[in-house]
Amino acid sequence: MPGPDTEPRPRVLVLRALGLGDLLAGVPALRGVRRAFPRHEIVLALPPSLRDAAMATGAVDTVLPAQAPGRGVPALTGWHGPPPDIAVDLHGNGPESHAALAALRPRRIISYADPPPGVVQPPVWRAEDHERTRWCRLLTAFGIDADPADVALPPPSAPSPAPGAVVVHPGAEAPARRWPARHYAVVVRRLLAAGCRVVVTGGPGEEELTASVAEEAGLEAENVLSGGLPFAELSALVAGASCLLSGDTGPAHLAVAHETPSVTLFGPVAPRLWGPPPGTRHTALWHPGPPGDPHGPVPDPSLLRIGTVEVLACVLAHARPAARRPAERTGHG
Repeated sequence: MPGPDTEPRPRVLVLRALGLGDLLAGVPALRGVRRAFPRHEIVLALPPSLRDAAMATGAVDTVLPAQAPGRGVPALTGWHGPPPDIAVDLHGNGPESHAALAALRPRRIISYADPPPGVVQPPVWRAEDHERTRWCRLLTAFGIDADPADVALPPPSAPSPAPGAVVVHPGAEAPARRWPARHYAVVVRRLLAAGCRVVVTGGPGEEELTASVAEEAGLEAENVLSGGLPFAELSALVAGASCLLSGDTGPAHLAVAHETPSVTLFGPVAPRLWGPPPGTRHTALWHPGPPGDPHGPVPDPSLLRIGTVEVLACVLAHARPAARRPAERTGHG
C-alpha cells in the first residue's frame, strides 16, 4: 500500500470477462502487457470465479470482478479511484467493450475499435486468426511485443489428486461443443479395460453428466470429481495427468499450459482458430464441415462425426506409462 506521501502506481485495466479457456488463450497477450508496463499495476476484469486462475498466470496484480450473461460486456462499476492510465480491450472487437472502457476515461485505449490517429497501421480484426494470435497482433500494432507461444503456467504447488490418471472432461459451456456422454462412456470403459486409471471431471452443474458417464462406463464413484474443482486442484490434476480427453473447453487450454498430452474434440469451431499449438504432444480431432455456432443448443454435426475408436486410439497413444495399472476388471469390454 502506498504511504500518504507516495504517488499511487499507475494502473492498466485489461478487459477479458469471459471463461477459463478464454483467459488461458489470452495469457500471451497478458504477458506482453506485463512486460510493456513493468511499473504499472495490471488489473484484469473477469468473472470472480477465475481470480485464482488469473493470478496463476503471473501477469496480473489485481482482479476486478466483472461478468455479464451470455459472454456479454459487463459494466465496470467496480472500478474505483483515478481513471486507468491504459485500458486494453481483449474482450472483443467492439464497440460495446471499447465503450465500457472509454467510460472510465483512460488516458489511452488499446483496442480493435476506434484506434487513435497515432497508430501507423491500425489493427484489423481477422476472423481467420487463431485466438492467441489475434490479441498478440493487436498489441503489436500498438508497439507492444507479445508471443502467441508464451502459454506455459508455472507448475502447481499442490500435488495432483490422481497422479498419472487419464483425465476425461465431458462437459463444455455450450451443448454444441459436447460430445455425447455415451461416447465418452465407451472410451472410459475401454481405457479401464486397457489398465488405465481414469478420472472424470466436471464443472458446476455438470454432476448429472459426469455421473451418467461414470455409471455407464463402470467407473468407481471415487474417480468422479464433479461440481467444479477449485482452480489449484484442477490445475494440479491436469498437470499430473497422463493425458486429458475433452472437448474444446477450458481444461484443454490448461493441458496446453502444463504441457500435458491431450486429445481435444472439435466441432463447430476449427482447431486452427482455438486449437493447441502444433506438435506431437496434443491431438486435435476434427472432421471438417460447415462452420457452426459454438454456443448452439445441440451437438455440432462435425463433432458427432468423431468416432470412439479414433478417440480411444489417440488417448492410448498419448497416455504415459504411469497411467497403466494391472487390470482389475470383469465385464469391461
